[in-house]
Amino acid sequence: MTHPKRILITGVSSGFGLALAREALAAGHEVVGTLRQADGIAAFEALAPGRAHARLLDVTDEAAIGTAVGTVEAELGPIDVLVNNAGYGHEGVMEESPLAEMRRQFDVNVFGAVAMMRAVLPGMRARRAGRILNITSMGGIITMPGIAYYCGSKFALEGLSEAVGKEVRDLGIHVTAVAPGSFRTDWAGRSMVRSPRTLSDYDAVFDPIRQRRQEVSGKQLGDPRKAAQAMLALMDSEAPPAHLLLGSDALALVREKHMTALDDLVRWESVTRSTDG
Repeated sequence: MTHPKRILITGVSSGFGLALAREALAAGHEVVGTLRQADGIAAFEALAPGRAHARLLDVTDEAAIGTAVGTVEAELGPIDVLVNNAGYGHEGVMEESPLAEMRRQFDVNVFGAVAMMRAVLPGMRARRAGRILNITSMGGIITMPGIAYYCGSKFALEGLSEAVGKEVRDLGIHVTAVAPGSFRTDWAGRSMVRSPRTLSDYDAVFDPIRQRRQEVSGKQLGDPRKAAQAMLALMDSEAPPAHLLLGSDALALVREKHMTALDDLVRWESVTRSTDG
């Protein structure tokens, strides 16, 4: 660790958010963690009295975000690192899933993250320093049947992260989209929203995937603590990447996708070039 940082992490009640908070506190950093339920405040602040600060916040409340960030900076000091971790998974075949569920998915996973970035950037710009880590997913690079809304939201956050990173990189601010593979978190358990099945035409493609996901929940290869340590190393890097995969499964699947995409690029190159005037 180069020096202690003040890290704002959204969604610290469980999963990556809690794992990162614990590792950051153990490393001597100060952590401000957001929660949606007041009953988690005492337990979070007990992790490191005086350095662990809990704040009630729903990332879909844009007005509350601005107030919360302003209060943190006024009471505690500058925010060195923002980690947009708050989010959830939606499971459901697209045709079976109401648009209202897609809007909610994007409100939390995309618009909430963007609102948080907009809130911290003025201070980071003034200081010409700052780090933003947006927790996306390998599902923001590859896709799987039955999580179309989730993949769509994470694809959006991957693209936003990259574009914003280019906008702020000359201002001393680095943005990285962190894309985990399968980890032992609650993502596939209580944190996932599931749309009811209604159309039997999709049973063959979707049911085995749902069954497999439920069977491996809690037994995934990825260790959240090791993911947290990787993110802390990322915060200290002088040249952080725009995108970082976490997990060997993510690496294999993303590599396969890129190789397939390159094959298609070559195979259809003549058609692609044929549209030039």
